Amino acid sequence: MLEQKKRLLLYRLRMEMNGAALDTMRYFGADYERNYGVQIYAIRNLAREIGTDHTLAEYFYTQSIREVRLVALWIADAEQVKVSDLDLWASGIINSEVAEQASHALLSRVSCIAELLAAWCASDNALLAYCALLSAARNGGVEGAISIDAILSAVSNFSDNRLVAQGATALAINLSDEAVQQLLDRLPDNPTAHLLREEVAWRVE
Repeated sequence: MLEQKKRLLLYRLRMEMNGAALDTMRYFGADYERNYGVQIYAIRNLAREIGTDHTLAEYFYTQSIREVRLVALWIADAEQVKVSDLDLWASGIINSEVAEQASHALLSRVSCIAELLAAWCASDNALLAYCALLSAARNGGVEGAISIDAILSAVSNFSDNRLVAQGATALAINLSDEAVQQLLDRLPDNPTAHLLREEVAWRVE
């Protein structure tokens, strides 16, 4: 049944193929094994037609086809994502597009957002840190102290990474002025921290 649903989705995706868009796609990280160049809005429309189906989402997410993996993120049920499931969702984040779509579609809404943020910012994978920071920024409900610790962890682990700086900036903007000052006082001296400081220092000037 799952394989049948995959074939049906692939048929629909072929109808949405966009060669021009495919030619212009560039991602930080690994490329997909297969990529139809379907625009994000069309992927989201297909996901809406399918509706929430977490079992199907977990199956689709393991596929090496760009559009199938992205559809998975939009049909997954955030309420069913637990700490024990984070390795599954981490495994599919192979480039910046998946990181951004995962944060938008799914991971910003999970109940284990604080655990995800701490674990992924302390990992050795910059894309996971980027995704976690964006997810926490979109969530908006992560405690300031937890956010500060996660940002410091990511900035220290990835000392020269523009994506991590972007994610850290997105989360830092949500902090209070007092928390921003605490963050700036504790930042390490490295290129990622310098980029972050340039973006948020105005808050306390």
